Amino acid sequence: MTIRVVILVLVLLLVWGCASREQRSRLAHRAAPAPLGALDVPLGLDAFASVPEDNPITSEKADVGRRLFSDPILSLDRTRSCASCHRPDQAFADSARISPGVGGRRTARNAPALVNRVYGTAFFWDGRATSLERAVLQPIQNPDELALGLAALIPRLRADARYRALFRRAFPTEGITPTTVSRALASYLRTVRTADTPVDRYTAGDTTALSPPARRGRTLFLGRGGCADCHSGPTFTDERFHNTGVAVGTRDTGRYAVTRDAADLGRFKTPTLRRIANTAPYMHDGSIPSLERVIEFYDGGGRASPNLDRDIRPLHLSAAEKADLLAFLHALGG
Repeated sequence: MTIRVVILVLVLLLVWGCASREQRSRLAHRAAPAPLGALDVPLGLDAFASVPEDNPITSEKADVGRRLFSDPILSLDRTRSCASCHRPDQAFADSARISPGVGGRRTARNAPALVNRVYGTAFFWDGRATSLERAVLQPIQNPDELALGLAALIPRLRADARYRALFRRAFPTEGITPTTVSRALASYLRTVRTADTPVDRYTAGDTTALSPPARRGRTLFLGRGGCADCHSGPTFTDERFHNTGVAVGTRDTGRYAVTRDAADLGRFKTPTLRRIANTAPYMHDGSIPSLERVIEFYDGGGRASPNLDRDIRPLHLSAAEKADLLAFLHALGG
């Protein structure tokens, strides 16, 4: 976000705070959509993120995107929505190992959590999309997911008076197009942020925010456990791809399907650990049902694979250390 945009936000907030109720009503009708990117940033997250210049976040766009995200109008038979697999009460992930699509079809992988995607640089488990705008349209077109396709979606939305009005507010000169649909959904997802957890408060200086087991788990996480080698930064993901042996013996080649580089065989994107206790089951295939089992998996050094990451090794944690690490992961809920 540029300095000019930040100044604009501050000016709008000052005007809004000083205005009378009648003045606020007039401003609401006159003011251009206000950028949201620098507002309401929870403790622990970066105040700035990479938002495309041609799709600045506005409340109008986010509102359209929020409605679209939960509306089965995006699916072929109007039975499924984005929120069917990315459930807000589960950190925008799914409790099913493999989510069902339209007509009972099965999706290829476990639905990843969509929190804090405004900071993302790679999308999907294999990173095949490099922006939210490119990512959000794929499930609509995927025959195993929403199975609608853009050629059918756009006329369907244009026939809906409610959406015509919403898109007119958010995109007054463009209307309803594949581009504006993608921009609306991407804008909404960029507002989905979670932090201000006990871990964040402890890091900010509140020494009482974490229990003694969680503090010991934090030391393990950052040190001997090596977890922070991949689960790093404010979002607890390096946005990179790693092979931990999960896909051994399966047909899923992971990142290799995108790059065709043999070094990427079995590599999948590091998932965020924020609200991790709410996103079971785990891994790209949903094959591990609980956090306790995830800890056991990594304590054993993953699963043998010709392309196993060099940092994956047996940890030999004690039962008490495993419990401490689990306490720390639970403290990442916000």
